[in-house]
Amino acid sequence: MIDKNQTCGIGQDSMPYLTCLIHIFEEWFGVEQLEDYLNFANYLLKNVLKEAYSHNLWDGARKTVATLWDGHAAVWHGYEVHGMEKIPEEGPALIIFYHGAIPIDFYYFMAKIFIHKGRTCRVVADHFVFKIPGFSLLLDVFCALHGPREKCVEILRSGHLLAISPGGVREALISDETYNIIWGNRKGFAQVAIDAKVPIIPMFTQNIREGFRSLGGTRLFRWLYEKFRYPFAPMYGGFPVKLRTYLGDPIPYDPEITAEELAEKTKNAVQALIDKHQRIPGNIMSALLERFHKNQKIN
Repeated sequence: MIDKNQTCGIGQDSMPYLTCLIHIFEEWFGVEQLEDYLNFANYLLKNVLKEAYSHNLWDGARKTVATLWDGHAAVWHGYEVHGMEKIPEEGPALIIFYHGAIPIDFYYFMAKIFIHKGRTCRVVADHFVFKIPGFSLLLDVFCALHGPREKCVEILRSGHLLAISPGGVREALISDETYNIIWGNRKGFAQVAIDAKVPIIPMFTQNIREGFRSLGGTRLFRWLYEKFRYPFAPMYGGFPVKLRTYLGDPIPYDPEITAEELAEKTKNAVQALIDKHQRIPGNIMSALLERFHKNQKIN
């Protein structure tokens, strides 16, 4: 770590050039312990990844991708996860999350789980995602699937973590800085949890709509999606806003509850996370200021 008594100048107490450069980046990006992170990444590259590739190609690939995503999350967004202890160390759970315009927060979240808990969180993705050139391989690395319901139940009964965004592509395109949940009457995810007898963990990421914005809510692009079921709407963003993922209290399996009741209960739990942690309407400039102000209060 950098001694605060040292300076970046020339003299007896001056730092090495590389250490000084790291210190500058820490101040500029608002990332604390950047040097520790780089040392950890170097350790992963030299030891953990080498060992993983020597045993299993897919494990090595997953650890490589997870390390890269985790590094990008730390440097660009100062990414944090609150409530990681609610993810079980072993055994199944169904994670239900709000879908941003681009779910980059979920990529970061999967990387955190893989690095810190050694678990792979499978995720249900829309059919069109598997048709994106070069993207299907990344989906294979992180065990993404497009259903059906029976497959989701099978995965959970096998003891794995599974994540679903009931809003899916429609929520990604049509929702906006007001963070309205767009699930319609979808309750299939709730039936999956009931059939597999697993808890549901609600999840929401603060400022995800400020990182990327979609124009899908306009009449033309909304009509195009409903007509062709393909996300034609343009997006913009990539802003280095502060991102914090919050995990709510698990909703335990209840054999007496119906799928409709569980779906509504889960929706209310996600809405509660939005109400508690998100400024409405979202504001890109405020989210940027949160990113670069170290002492910004965490809601």
